[in-house]
Amino acid sequence: MKQNTFIILLCFAILSCNAQKNFSSTNNQTRLTQSNSPKLVVGIVVDQMRYDYLTRFDSKFGEGGFKRMMREGFNCKNNHFNYVPTYTGPGHASVFTGTTPKYHGVISNNWYSKTEKKVVYCAGDENVKSIGTESDAGKMSPHRMLTTSFADENKLFTQMRGKTIGIAIKDRGAILPAGHTADAAYWFYGKDKGHFITSSFYRNDLPKWVNQFNDSDTAESYFKVWDTHYDIKSYTESGSDDNNFEGGFKGKEKATFPYDLAKLKDKNGGFDLLKATAYGNSLTTEFAIASVKGEALGKDSTTDILTLSYSSTDYVGHNFGVNSKEVEDTYVRLDKDLERFFEFLDTEVGVGEYTVFLTADHGAVNVPSYLQSVKIPAGYLDYNSRKKKFTAFLEEKYGTKDVVENVSNNQIFFNKTKLKELNLNLHQVEQDLVDEQISYPNIAKVYTATTMNSTNFSTGIEALLQNGFNQKRSGDVIILDDIAHIAYSRTGSTHGSGLNYDTHVPLLFFGKGIKQGETLQKTVIPDIAPTISALLGISFPNGATGTPLGFVLD
Repeated sequence: MKQNTFIILLCFAILSCNAQKNFSSTNNQTRLTQSNSPKLVVGIVVDQMRYDYLTRFDSKFGEGGFKRMMREGFNCKNNHFNYVPTYTGPGHASVFTGTTPKYHGVISNNWYSKTEKKVVYCAGDENVKSIGTESDAGKMSPHRMLTTSFADENKLFTQMRGKTIGIAIKDRGAILPAGHTADAAYWFYGKDKGHFITSSFYRNDLPKWVNQFNDSDTAESYFKVWDTHYDIKSYTESGSDDNNFEGGFKGKEKATFPYDLAKLKDKNGGFDLLKATAYGNSLTTEFAIASVKGEALGKDSTTDILTLSYSSTDYVGHNFGVNSKEVEDTYVRLDKDLERFFEFLDTEVGVGEYTVFLTADHGAVNVPSYLQSVKIPAGYLDYNSRKKKFTAFLEEKYGTKDVVENVSNNQIFFNKTKLKELNLNLHQVEQDLVDEQISYPNIAKVYTATTMNSTNFSTGIEALLQNGFNQKRSGDVIILDDIAHIAYSRTGSTHGSGLNYDTHVPLLFFGKGIKQGETLQKTVIPDIAPTISALLGISFPNGATGTPLGFVLD
């Protein structure tokens, strides 16, 4: 009996010892996994940044911004958006969810809602309250984005311990990247305030550090003269400063340097003026630095996420165009802001303890009137004339224009109730409208929703259209305009197409877990989120269709 008892106790001791070893091994592995992950991931989106800005302005960049990312990190030189339309809302959503509008549902900045029978905004939410302003500018949330971001997945993986903060001048640039579980997203409310605000979707008040920033004179300090950082004569990478292709600001006769912002602010929306200058990016950098300090980001072994969107590059591009001195100076100054931010992270989080990626939400076409001046095919769309002709066609063909409920974002939405009332065949009406629209000037291609739903395109513009087509939200007929033809003023520029000037954007990785190198292998925007997820060892965003870029990871 004693012998049996001894054997039982011996077995129990062995089992306990093995269990302790297994527990210790698991615990050590957990610590090892955490120690191998960066303390902070910073996802940077530069609004409207074409890839060639990296190469065209290379001689004006210092060693600590863009060049540091390329020198120490990985440069994906052939990175593209793989869908249409290339707008800010879909762009930011796609970068961080790892998929396209087909799945995440953000099909434009604004779109016609077939269920609500009205135009909706990608980040608008009437069910939340503004925090930090009495205006409706804070009534925003990511509720129209249907999938998770990698920041959401990091939250779930860390049992909500990892923090997520989203920052931008634009609300959608802060909200969509941060995802559904963010601790907060902050964006800039200009006009007479010049404050960063948020929404009750995240919290019911502004934290102390945000109030302190808003109460400081940081925003006010940028009402100064905006002149070129270097001698304007050295800006040989852009066109002449005085030309006919730029918009400029109210209160100044010519769109030429320098710009006295203190004198111009009253005629240009007060603090909103800062958004459309290089200083908007500097202000964003100041706030990002304050957020890292205020939220203690990157201070423990649990990975935090900071999403940072530089919106002012887009405002400047829309106003002055791709070839302007203003765009060049904006990127020269952004490079300085990035250098300052990285040096701050080196000190605050630690060299080699954080990971950064940088990309864009879309590119931009050169000002068509400029392209015309150098004999490159380009032009402007006359939507009013197109609308009149289309309305006349509908009334002649069907006896009423009411068979169409809405035309927006180069899409035609049918009134399905009216079609049934008139006993019209949906597919026949689709084809009728295709045949009509393709006959109009400056329309290159027209496709039906039936085609998008029934045909699997793997290449060409058709594949991009399909990746941007959401069956429940997109229209019944989709229109593509001619190359380098836009509905815009003859000054400044815009974006939205599936052509290289809109799809080819930078993709730089830098920091912990990233190899040094470069590639001309084609990568696409939805690859970014799975790559960061793989780096962190977390689940991919739930709708992700991209592929992890293993050659980037160390």
